[in-house]
Amino acid sequence: MYAMQYEVALPADYDMGIIRRRVETKGAATDGFDGLGVKAYLVQDRANGAMVNQYAPFYLWNSSAAMGRFLFGGGFFSGICESFGRPIVRQWTGAQALAGPDVDQPAVAATKHTWSLEPDVDPALPVGEALESLRERVAMGGVHSSAIALDPTRWELVQFTLWSGEPGIVPGTRYQVLHLSTPGTKDLLAG
Repeated sequence: MYAMQYEVALPADYDMGIIRRRVETKGAATDGFDGLGVKAYLVQDRANGAMVNQYAPFYLWNSSAAMGRFLFGGGFFSGICESFGRPIVRQWTGAQALAGPDVDQPAVAATKHTWSLEPDVDPALPVGEALESLRERVAMGGVHSSAIALDPTRWELVQFTLWSGEPGIVPGTRYQVLHLSTPGTKDLLAG
């Protein structure tokens, strides 16, 4: 599994209806993308209380080849580049993804929490602790699914969680889910 996200910062007065319409008309294009586990079409919207306007899709891939096809195979990421310029794409190596009790419910919110590993610590210990935290997270009510991944260039962990309702008090950045493509969720959550 591989995790990926790019964040498109938008002006404070940006009409977020443009992003919503974009997702309504183009979101289904990834519903059958071979090798994709999950794509969450995410936004932060100042009109809904967020500090910024942002379009920030988050992906969980079953295959690095599929991730490559999406990024440089034409037709998908090219549309983002044409509309907003080429954003920085963050990538993490997946540790594990698990289903929560609401995996069969629509996901309406997401959280992303990142934290750095101490430089003098063997990564096995904090990754093991993160995996235990993942098991605790997916036992919570309202959790659709959650994943842990690691960026070894920054030695940074990320926990990404999809929610069937508004999350309670949990750390991290909060997003609204506009659409969820799940062509390979069964394989993702089984692996």
